[in-house]
Amino acid sequence: MTRALLPAVWRTLPRRALMAAAAAGLLLACAPRMRSGPPAPWLGLFALRAAALAFALGLAFLLDDPARHLTAAVPVRRPVRIGLRVALVAPWAVLCWTAALLLVPARARPPVGALTLEAAATAVLALTAAALATRRRLTTEPGATISTWLLCTAAAAQLLLPHDWTLLVTPDDPRWSSTHTHWALLLAAVTAVGARACTEPIRAGLKPRPSS
Repeated sequence: MTRALLPAVWRTLPRRALMAAAAAGLLLACAPRMRSGPPAPWLGLFALRAAALAFALGLAFLLDDPARHLTAAVPVRRPVRIGLRVALVAPWAVLCWTAALLLVPARARPPVGALTLEAAATAVLALTAAALATRRRLTTEPGATISTWLLCTAAAAQLLLPHDWTLLVTPDDPRWSSTHTHWALLLAAVTAVGARACTEPIRAGLKPRPSS
């Protein structure tokens, strides 16, 4: 049944949003190469962070499905349906992020592992928010709302988060290590919440009747 569902899931993927986000992210990653003179490390850092945010904005649309209320009746559980979407897009996301890293000149490229952690946490945050929206509100197309929320959250983070969380921290800053410890905690937290959000919602009308 899962194999039979694959073509239908593939057809309903939000290709336009994903491709637009990929194009925007790769264009942002090219910023250090467009600057005259030697590539600046700070520009490579912020170019990759902007690219990661662009990719996450595209992933916010991944669970958009106008026919969700019809496909919910198929004999495949909700975690499987969401997992298929993520599995189909994951290779594309990895490819885009790898291309973004390679587009930044080596002299301006920040530590790859740390930036990949940031990108993964941002992407999973977008997916978790979309999963929560579809589970709690039963909305069919949460992408526009989630992407707007993600942009506002990124902007507010600069003003509201403690200094060692700030995106202005650079690799030569002593706070770099502690910042990415926090990023790892954020990734673990949103992954756990996202896994819970992918479960079947319990509706009041389906509660079992008390035995007589």
